[in-house]
Amino acid sequence: MGFQHGLSGLNVASKSLDVIGNNIANANTIGFKQGQAQFSDVYANALSGALKDKTGIGAKVADIAQEFTQGNITVTDNPLDIAINGNGFFRMNDNGATTYSRNGQFHVDANGYIVNNSNLNLTGYATDANGQVLTADPTNLRISTAALTPNTTTSFNTELNLDSRVAVPAPVPTFDATDPSTYNGTTSGTIYDSLGNSHIFSMYFQKNAANSWDMYATVDGQTTAAGVPVGVTLGGGASQALTFDTNGNLTAPAVPINVSVDLATINPALGATSPLDFSLDLTGTTQFGTAFGVNAISQDGFSSGTIAGFSIDEEGFINGNYTNGESRKLGQVVLANFTNPQGLIPIGDNQWVESKASGQPLVGAPGSGTMGVLQSSAIEESNVDLTAELVNMITTQRIYQANAKTIETQDAVLQTLVNL
Repeated sequence: MGFQHGLSGLNVASKSLDVIGNNIANANTIGFKQGQAQFSDVYANALSGALKDKTGIGAKVADIAQEFTQGNITVTDNPLDIAINGNGFFRMNDNGATTYSRNGQFHVDANGYIVNNSNLNLTGYATDANGQVLTADPTNLRISTAALTPNTTTSFNTELNLDSRVAVPAPVPTFDATDPSTYNGTTSGTIYDSLGNSHIFSMYFQKNAANSWDMYATVDGQTTAAGVPVGVTLGGGASQALTFDTNGNLTAPAVPINVSVDLATINPALGATSPLDFSLDLTGTTQFGTAFGVNAISQDGFSSGTIAGFSIDEEGFINGNYTNGESRKLGQVVLANFTNPQGLIPIGDNQWVESKASGQPLVGAPGSGTMGVLQSSAIEESNVDLTAELVNMITTQRIYQANAKTIETQDAVLQTLVNL
């Protein structure tokens, strides 16, 4: 039986060297997870299950275990390089078959789909026309190059302070948008029509009594020769009354003001939908004893735009950035995790497939449940410790030599017996 011991030892040492060599060969493979040869002893058993020989008859390979420890994360210049920090795998579509990978080196193909170096599609959640994520079944992720269509302004919000110290002239002058002496403060912002054309919406504030003001507005500075605004109504009238309490808080109007802009009168050549109606919200506007000032202005319209770039955040959202300054979610990368990742079957090209031993995939967004988070413009390096593998290789080499020595010794013993 001595030869059997040595031969089994040579076999397991050779298999261990194979595993170590594979680890070393993949030390620079992105997303690679090192293997470890695990062995067990072998005993001769009788049919009853009792040990026939307690000496043992050698060793065998019990398993090649995969070690799914975290690899180092290295920063790159490619926004589609994605590293997983934590648990989970990228979910890939291979012509209908689902595979899993830790290699996050992706690029965009000719049709805008996100693929890896083997042209497998990265999957995730799609979005609708408004950028809302559709958390249905994962689908192939695509970077849409479609232009962002214009959005008409429907709400305009401003927060400002009117100076309570302003004296009220007697009589109050007739408002003239071209004459700054007829009003006490002005500010403006941009609004957009149905075709994405921008217009300057200007507001003018004239104090007419203690705690009482009149607001006027123009669009694109259009007025009559007398400075009267053209084509703009505030709350159905030419002006809007504003009143404040003794603490400087706005008391009226209590609701947003409806603003209607007759674009056909202001510029009939544009061809945009007219009138342009939107709500003007003055919430937060005050009348304090400080200089006139604007604290905030915002509105929800924008012009058309084309995609200028994109980024991926830690939750997997692909955010498109457009030339008009807007951003829109283009999709969300999903991850898959397993109860027993070591049960996954490696198939090469940095891919695994599920098995009965791994359990079914648990699919979810990065950062949710047991899923790790993502880091864009980064890659996860192989988790192979090259120094440790070289030491293991030397040790395994000595084990191989020792097993070869036992065979040599057994041969010498048999030779002695033959010579008797």
